[in-house]
Amino acid sequence: MNMLFRNIIAALSLGLLSIGVQAQTAPDEFVRTISQSVLEEIRSDRSLQTGDIERLNGLVDRKVMPYVDFQRMTALAVGRNWRGANPEQQKTLMQEFRRLLLLTYSGAVRQVNELTLQVRPVRAKPDDDEVIVRTQVLRPGREPIQIDYRLQRSAGGWKIFDMNIMGLWLVEHYRNQFAQVVGASGIDGLIQSLKEKNQSLVMGGGGAKQSAK
Repeated sequence: MNMLFRNIIAALSLGLLSIGVQAQTAPDEFVRTISQSVLEEIRSDRSLQTGDIERLNGLVDRKVMPYVDFQRMTALAVGRNWRGANPEQQKTLMQEFRRLLLLTYSGAVRQVNELTLQVRPVRAKPDDDEVIVRTQVLRPGREPIQIDYRLQRSAGGWKIFDMNIMGLWLVEHYRNQFAQVVGASGIDGLIQSLKEKNQSLVMGGGGAKQSAK
């Protein structure tokens, strides 16, 4: 799968993390409901389809961030080095990691109209606090793409803290990259690297042209 289509799928994945669902909702129904909400908004908003970064940022703020444990996602991506970062560094890492994901995938939403999502029933016990929801992205005339989500139960309902695209778990992918940077230049070096990457994505017009490396 080429990098452009990987970014398209990842954009769809990021966009599925949204809409308020009650805590007792089954995790597969949670994913199904949020997917329809976000896809419908993208399909009805031409500025989102053209990758408008400000509009996408607003969509993420409204429909994504309240339902993602982004602190846990960032901590897992930074790995054991997270505990060595002070509170201000942790805050900045979360901000820059969020921006990296947003910019990387912003250029891909224009092709969402060609994709549909199929959610598989969850194989888990009713009292499980962490589950994996498996889905397939269906493409006309091509093989489906598998996307998995790791969810945890919280007081406010299910929250997503990791996702797998074609066998690549997002947290593990970035943890390997981040560990190399921290090993060479510390937490401040990682923050600077993220800022520079984000600036390059802004200058390059978004993630449709560049990977997250």
